Amino acid sequence: MDKAHIFSRAKWIYADCTVCDDQYTEYLDFLPRMAGKTLLYLSADSNYAVKINGCAVASGQYGDFEHYKIYDVLDVSDYLSEAQNRVEILLYYCGADTQRYRRGVAGLLYEFCNGGQVLAYSGTHILSRLSPTYQSGACRCLTPQLGFTFSYDATTDGDGGYKHAVAVDKSVTLFARPIKKQRVLARVDAVSIKRLSPTLWQVDLGRETVGFPSFCLTSPVPQALTVSWGESLTNGRVRAVIGRRHFSFDYRAREGKNLFAEYMLRISCRYLEITSEVPIDLAYLSVLPEIYEVADLPYAMDLPLDGAIYKICLNTLHLCMMEHYVDTPWREQCLYSFDSRNQMLCGYFALEEGNAAYARANLQLMSEDRRDDGLLSICAPSGTTLAIPSFSLYYILAMHEYAVHTGDWSLARTYAFQMEAILDAFLSRADADGLIQSFAGKTYWNFYDWSPYLVGKLFQDDVARPDLVINCLFVLALDSFHAICNGAGLPFRYEGIVKNMRAQIRHTFWSAQGALTLYGGGEEYTVLGNALAICGGVLQGEEAVAVAELIVSGSLTPASLSMNIFKYEALLQVDAKKYRAYILEEIRRNYQTMLDAGATTVWETLQGADDFDGAGSLCHGWSAVPIYIYHRLGMVSDKAPSTNRGGQQ
Repeated sequence: MDKAHIFSRAKWIYADCTVCDDQYTEYLDFLPRMAGKTLLYLSADSNYAVKINGCAVASGQYGDFEHYKIYDVLDVSDYLSEAQNRVEILLYYCGADTQRYRRGVAGLLYEFCNGGQVLAYSGTHILSRLSPTYQSGACRCLTPQLGFTFSYDATTDGDGGYKHAVAVDKSVTLFARPIKKQRVLARVDAVSIKRLSPTLWQVDLGRETVGFPSFCLTSPVPQALTVSWGESLTNGRVRAVIGRRHFSFDYRAREGKNLFAEYMLRISCRYLEITSEVPIDLAYLSVLPEIYEVADLPYAMDLPLDGAIYKICLNTLHLCMMEHYVDTPWREQCLYSFDSRNQMLCGYFALEEGNAAYARANLQLMSEDRRDDGLLSICAPSGTTLAIPSFSLYYILAMHEYAVHTGDWSLARTYAFQMEAILDAFLSRADADGLIQSFAGKTYWNFYDWSPYLVGKLFQDDVARPDLVINCLFVLALDSFHAICNGAGLPFRYEGIVKNMRAQIRHTFWSAQGALTLYGGGEEYTVLGNALAICGGVLQGEEAVAVAELIVSGSLTPASLSMNIFKYEALLQVDAKKYRAYILEEIRRNYQTMLDAGATTVWETLQGADDFDGAGSLCHGWSAVPIYIYHRLGMVSDKAPSTNRGGQQ
């Protein structure tokens, strides 16, 4: 259908009930069977799941904003077989701002079309109700980033309680989903199912898996069940409760057989447990994998260890691709500009067509974020006021790298205003010497790395002062934006700033110890700060050579797995031939630790699950750095054909 005629009859609607946060509503419609292709156009706030004739069709609203509202186009032809087809739409409204959702007006908009004919559409004639099976308004936190978990009552299902929907005053600007939808696969066969007690079952899927929880069980009586999940075990049990994080949902079973699949809550885990009040018979407890389908480029490496490292990094990339890049599918499922920058770099080399369309869509989503201070929010989309200022600079680096690797300068041209707003926000905080000061205020987190001196103060008022990392990052961002302006044919209005800043950074932070300190006159010598100084041209010639030796000597505070990308870039910039062996030896040592632990994905930090008081992620996209470095060093050949088309290895 012509875009101008999409939603020609449809109106935004909602169930006739009092709207609240964490609310589930249901909608019932019917449409005829017709020859040819029937398409469903649909947009929702916050999430949806569609069934036709009892079959799950699709779910998953694209993360968006009211001014950049996404609709899906779904081919439902294969689900239509009867004279009158029953359509059921479950709508979830989060309502509460989270780190991955910005509050919008609750509503559902849809239209079924066949050729130029509208078969059915959302309006006040549609039957709707508050869901009788999902508990609404509980607002029980899963994690601060993920939002709420759910409770489901299988004993209350039925066809009663429907009333006509009401119109919703929801003003949005609609855009088609910029990438294809994820695909749901058949459930994973568990490698182990154990009955730990009469009322406790534990399942091992054998690998990190991302998707929708599913089970089949028989209960002798109606009773309360709890399903929990995690990436690892502690004392033989799933790590389901970690501080404020509660990785579980509740289910009230009916007497007899219970067959359930949850399409609103996407989880990531290796282990699942189900507890009951009285014993149940469990046929299976598993996950229906959901993947963004993109093929791996063929790869082969000389050493088996390098091949094994490449494989788990590649698997991590796939599992951290949902409707957008996510940092970790287990704990947060958030789109951070730094994390995704690493993921994009790896994807340009490892995935079919450089994964260009996916990378572009992610950068566009970040670009549509709007803040009064000119920065990007901590994630996109995000309803919180929190920002990590340094991550806005990584966004500019990522925009430049996208253009270089794809040859597409149009995205940078369109959003040059956003990059200028970011640069201006930093320049507005320059001191009398022209150095950028860190951001003061509880809404700013001056985070640089998970290493000493660089973690910053979360939700605390930090001191505004110049530091080495933010100034070197600003230089790199200015260089990237200069290249963008040249490539996109745009004026560059920051001439002269970079040269002066490089000199001032060197003057302010250089120490008699032969390296740059984090703060002027301080004694905090970090690998990240000095590596960024080399990458940004602050240190050159003999000084860069000397600092590179300090970096490899271990005398500077080390960087974490994700930030090692700058250490490796700095060393290769100084002397690629000399430091090649050092880089490879460190990668092999670090990632061998994960392989020895049986990892199928790469960890957030080398401490694994034990880090962050037991909340360390075992699947973190930003740590897939070896893929980029292996290609950077010319170590990857295309001798071996790859058969993986989605990452559930």
